[in-house]
Amino acid sequence: MNNNDILRRLRYTFDISDNRMIDMFASGGKEVTRAEISDWMKPEDHEEFQKLVDINLAAFLNGFINEKRGKKEGEQPKPEKSLNNNIILRKLKIALNYKDEDILGVLDEVKFRLSKSELSAFFRKPDHQHYRPLKDQILRNFLLGLQLKYRPESGK
Repeated sequence: MNNNDILRRLRYTFDISDNRMIDMFASGGKEVTRAEISDWMKPEDHEEFQKLVDINLAAFLNGFINEKRGKKEGEQPKPEKSLNNNIILRKLKIALNYKDEDILGVLDEVKFRLSKSELSAFFRKPDHQHYRPLKDQILRNFLLGLQLKYRPESGK
């Protein structure tokens, strides 16, 4: 999945205003303008569309964690320069204070079946023998499940 699409879906699902987005980015370590957010939200074929780079999405997700869970004491985590679907799912899991059962429940909302052991493979370190990269299809279904859970009127 591309970063712009992930940001768009999260913004819609959690009904995040421009001002809240700016605050979340700042909380995650990245100062952004309303114009930048607007350009990231535009469709890919729009002439003013700007690609959202990994470090900026990581900053937003860190800010999302801070908003949902509160800032932790001490130094804030630095946004990762490179993201993958596994890291994105882990950050969403932390922000929403989800356990494995919660994630499986969200996936169940969209009739996507996954076992607990399959899910745990996504949260392992990449050099672990049972690590598994998270495919776009699973992240897409998880984001859709979140949308159905937090904005049920959108699924009708």
